[in-house]
Amino acid sequence: MDFDRIMTRVNPLIVAILRSPLHGLMSSGLLVLTVTGRRTGRQYSIPVGYQRDGERFIVLVSKARRKNWWRNYIDPAPVGLVVAGRTLRGQGWVVQPESFEFRKNVERTFRRMPWLGRQFAIEYDPNSGLTDAQVQLLGVEGAMVQIELADAEG
Repeated sequence: MDFDRIMTRVNPLIVAILRSPLHGLMSSGLLVLTVTGRRTGRQYSIPVGYQRDGERFIVLVSKARRKNWWRNYIDPAPVGLVVAGRTLRGQGWVVQPESFEFRKNVERTFRRMPWLGRQFAIEYDPNSGLTDAQVQLLGVEGAMVQIELADAEG
């Protein structure tokens, strides 16, 4: 069983913790993302790992082919977040894998958590960084959603 399948089973518990006064146990690396389905209009909340870049949040999606939530942001769309116990609103969109922004944010994420490369079937070497082939594989096996807050906060 892989990490994503384990997480799917414990997601409701993690969401509950992230929305509770105990959020500090997990808030440094996880947030709750509230997604509204493009076709169904149904809302659901999932915990996701993130990187923060000023007023933007970067969410790297592993095994993207078998996940659907990120596709709601192929075109920019509203998103709800719970970050460190605070409820926020923003606009999310998929970052194109061939863009400089995609490579920069993946590199930054992997430098912080080199082991994460295994979720994407790559061995990341922080000394040499990502190869072009690895970035290409990440564009197929993964996805990236960038979220900009609606109201600037400090």
